[in-house]
Amino acid sequence: MKSLLPFLLLPLLALTALCLGDVPTPLSEVWHVLTGQASPDNLASFIILQVRLPQMLTALLCGCSLAAAGLVMQTVFSNPLADPSLLGVNAGAGLGAAIAMLLLGGSLTAGAVSLGGYLLTVAASCLGAFAIVLLLMSLSALFRSNLHLLVAGVMVSFAASALISIFSFFATSEGLQTYVAWGMGDFGSVTLERLPLFAALLLGLLALLFLQTKALNALLLGADYARNLGIRPKRARTLLLFTAGALCAVVTALCGPIAFIGLAAPQVARLVHQTANHHTLLPMSLLWGANMALLALLLGHAVPGGLTLPVNAITPLMGVPVVMMLLTRRG
Repeated sequence: MKSLLPFLLLPLLALTALCLGDVPTPLSEVWHVLTGQASPDNLASFIILQVRLPQMLTALLCGCSLAAAGLVMQTVFSNPLADPSLLGVNAGAGLGAAIAMLLLGGSLTAGAVSLGGYLLTVAASCLGAFAIVLLLMSLSALFRSNLHLLVAGVMVSFAASALISIFSFFATSEGLQTYVAWGMGDFGSVTLERLPLFAALLLGLLALLFLQTKALNALLLGADYARNLGIRPKRARTLLLFTAGALCAVVTALCGPIAFIGLAAPQVARLVHQTANHHTLLPMSLLWGANMALLALLLGHAVPGGLTLPVNAITPLMGVPVVMMLLTRRG
């Protein structure tokens, strides 16, 4: 029964996300809109198709992506507390986004080539995340202790935050306002027009990870075991970490730096399904990540008065208990 839990929760949370909002919509009306029985000019059709459906799909994709990235980092670094936010990958992506928004003003022109808007933010976030991934790979060769690597990741996050503060000091009021709103996390920033490209990027990266499940299982048992299976550990780690970094970068660029889902979802999957086999653990982590992101979306809309809480005000409430549980069990 426990193995079916994420499958049962996902459609329930997804449908609830389509029903709840500033203007609650009955499930029957949601069904009519989704099946094309409602008039396109209907207010409910606009709210569901243009606002709630993109938000729900964005939350689902973000949850899956962050959970996959967290699982990869926990496996590669052999550290159950490894997470894109704790290891500084989110901070690197955030620093790239800050450079794009605060220093470059949202546009970059080099000769006849011009890049602006969310494409510039995505590109800058990817570069920032990849830079941190390279740094972590270098540090993992120097540090024998997982704790040292975790502390190094936290220090990198502090350094990135300090640079962002300096950029914010010299930024325009409009740029600073945009960056602050972005930093709170929002699943509503991906419009229906942007959703196909957003989904294609993330689904392509997730498909690449599913092709690497054998390598993940081999790395879990050590580099020597991986070599015996014909897997090059260094090459596999590089590909896995860069894929995880790209997942974090795309999510961070468009939805803000969302913390703790990457840490909590794989741990919940291990706890519920009692397995270390990535052929099972990877899809289950994705499902739990999607459920957590959808739950964060719903809780954000649960505030009375038509207000919406930012995602980063909710996800730590899910992640912190998981961290405390891990520390208690390991202590």
